Amino acid sequence: MQGYIEEGNLGGALRVREQMVASQCAWSNVTINVLINGFCKEGKVEEALIFVQEMANEGFCPDKFTFNTLISGLCKVGHVNHALEILDLMLQEGFDPDLFTYNAVISGLCKTGEVKEAMEVLSQMLSRGCTPNAVTYNAIINTLCKDNQVQEATELARFLTSKGVLPDVSTFNSLIQGLCLSSNFSIAMDLFFEMKTKGCKPDEFTYNILIDCLCTKGKLDEALRLLKDMESSGCARSVITYNTLIDGFCKIKKIEEAEEIFDQMEVQGVSRNLVTYNTLIDGLSKCKRVDEAAQLMDQMLMEGLKPDKFTYNSLLSYFCRTGDIKKAADIVQTMTTNGCEPDVVTYGTLIQGLCKAGRTEIASRLLRSIQMKGMVLTPRAYNPVLQALFKRKRIKEAMRLFREMEEKSESPDAVSYKIAFRGLCCGGGPIAEAVDFAVEMTERGYIPETSTFYMLAEGLCALDMEETLVSLVEKVMVKARFSDNEAAMVMGFLRIRKFEDGLASFGRVLNSQNPQKGYW
Repeated sequence: MQGYIEEGNLGGALRVREQMVASQCAWSNVTINVLINGFCKEGKVEEALIFVQEMANEGFCPDKFTFNTLISGLCKVGHVNHALEILDLMLQEGFDPDLFTYNAVISGLCKTGEVKEAMEVLSQMLSRGCTPNAVTYNAIINTLCKDNQVQEATELARFLTSKGVLPDVSTFNSLIQGLCLSSNFSIAMDLFFEMKTKGCKPDEFTYNILIDCLCTKGKLDEALRLLKDMESSGCARSVITYNTLIDGFCKIKKIEEAEEIFDQMEVQGVSRNLVTYNTLIDGLSKCKRVDEAAQLMDQMLMEGLKPDKFTYNSLLSYFCRTGDIKKAADIVQTMTTNGCEPDVVTYGTLIQGLCKAGRTEIASRLLRSIQMKGMVLTPRAYNPVLQALFKRKRIKEAMRLFREMEEKSESPDAVSYKIAFRGLCCGGGPIAEAVDFAVEMTERGYIPETSTFYMLAEGLCALDMEETLVSLVEKVMVKARFSDNEAAMVMGFLRIRKFEDGLASFGRVLNSQNPQKGYW
């Protein structure tokens, strides 16, 4: 039976048991525990519990192994509360939980994010004289770091070290990653050096965390020094390490350095993957070196790697930015021919390119054809068409498209609202429509752009609609969370009909909260 269980063949083990029953061969606790373990290994914990109950009716008394197996099995399938009930029963039956028991429960609680409960179990473990090991505290420390409780994780590591449980590479990695994610990079580096002085050798994951953080900060020289340190320490450098560096150099437009890292991979015997090629192709495209990007795509094909959506979208973005719609359309055609289905990003980029090139009608037709395919588009696909229609003073058509977004796609985003609001204020349509829209966008949490709001305010004042303006300003101030003093200052000016001063104060506060961006 044990042989079948080790092979993952529970059915075979159960057939052996049937043969034992048929030949009236007596079972022992070992027999039952082997089968319980088999059920739990396959995640069939409910069946294991039913089996235990059946055998208990035949005189089986669960032992420590039985309890440990059930507790571990329940924790692995996420039934931690049930596992805790079994743990209580285990104690009632006079069995002392051991390291295996506690580690199973603590790991289970950590997987479900119940780190406070895991700490309580750890306290119980210590109070009962059971010494934790690296597995115990790594589970808790890792979870604390993921929950951004890095200080608590560090304190726990120090406490356990004082108890003689020395941190291993997994402990340091969790803490270093947590510190990097919480913007405490200098402390992470201190811990890295402490790790080395304590004789704990950093692994590939340690270096990759720090290199990634340095690349994100644009500190590429320091990242390269860490790469050399990695090499001198004998730690293997993987494709992830190189991809991180290539991405870092591409982001700051240092393409030559990215190409050097790319070439180094071949020298070091590290196989490039799809991410490697896609990152460099995207970097080359953004630096207007599209011919080299295309050559790189040919190279990746020769290496047996098939371009994906990201590859094609990088080249497509370049041609759309430069207004070369014919080549952009060719990219989409090649993409489809090669069995790579265009996605929302592909279509959004192409629509944006068409609108930029003044081909609004074609962009609108493309938008319709995509909708007919049943694809749910994002505001990124709608916004360029929306903007082009407003620019051409096709206000009714633009607003129909805006309302269509609400019904048929993802909800309009901040850019959608700003485009529509500006379009209504500049389009020469009924001012009441612009006012209603300003109220609508404000109620939905989108604060009107200051320069556009000024246009609307001027129109309202020209039409002697100052009360409407004051009411609108009040609504915006509430949503924008003006302080009492800020709101009082604005309203003070408006009440004495110093609208210019009031709007200037209103605009200064809004701009300090949300620096203006261009959307045209």
